[in-house]
Amino acid sequence: MYRWGMVIDLDKCTGCQACVVACRQENNIPSAGEEEAHLGRAKFWMNVVSEVKGNYPNVEMHFLPIPCMQCDRPPCTMVCPVAATYKNPEGIVAQVYPRCIGVRMCISNCPYTVRYFNWYEPSWPEEYQKGLNPDVYHRRKGITEKCNFCIQRIRRAKEKVKKEKRKMRDGEVVPACVETCPSEALYFGDLNDPKSRVSRLSKSRRAFRLLEEMGTEPKVYYLKEGEWDVGE
Repeated sequence: MYRWGMVIDLDKCTGCQACVVACRQENNIPSAGEEEAHLGRAKFWMNVVSEVKGNYPNVEMHFLPIPCMQCDRPPCTMVCPVAATYKNPEGIVAQVYPRCIGVRMCISNCPYTVRYFNWYEPSWPEEYQKGLNPDVYHRRKGITEKCNFCIQRIRRAKEKVKKEKRKMRDGEVVPACVETCPSEALYFGDLNDPKSRVSRLSKSRRAFRLLEEMGTEPKVYYLKEGEWDVGE
């Protein structure tokens, strides 16, 4: 059984937000527009938080990409009254969009603020409609949306290896954010495979997880800046 996870090397992240753009394109996430953004209704399945450290002129920019943490003990699934969100056997916190009734309790119970409510009926200009991903479910107005590690790519890879009657190779599943990162700061793979890169990096002395003290057991690991392990 797979257990999908991600590692993000903060030493490599440049804050370019290519991952954010790729996630939007891959998952048919419409732009909220300036007016909706002013109302706090901007929508991103992945966000890059920036922080300025130091005093001018000796300042440094630091960046923190934040997708869904895909928690092993997800607080969002405990409060949904219609079980629209759940953790699947491979550890991905999935969202059954047709079942969601938009009560937003999962948003309130997520400490990472990675869930977004769809305030408006999604629409795209005609010239952009040919670029929509046919493998991704079209979400309606009034539901909660979130990152799912590009589960459509995971399913496609699993179908391929099943057809070829072989095991999944490390690095064979590549979410959109990982594929597009120009500095290769993101890694994705099976945490249950001790030989996979994400499994090895998750055990690095540089590794940490956001709000780990809350007991949510996220499967997204970060590597601290300015420290290195031999063999990474």
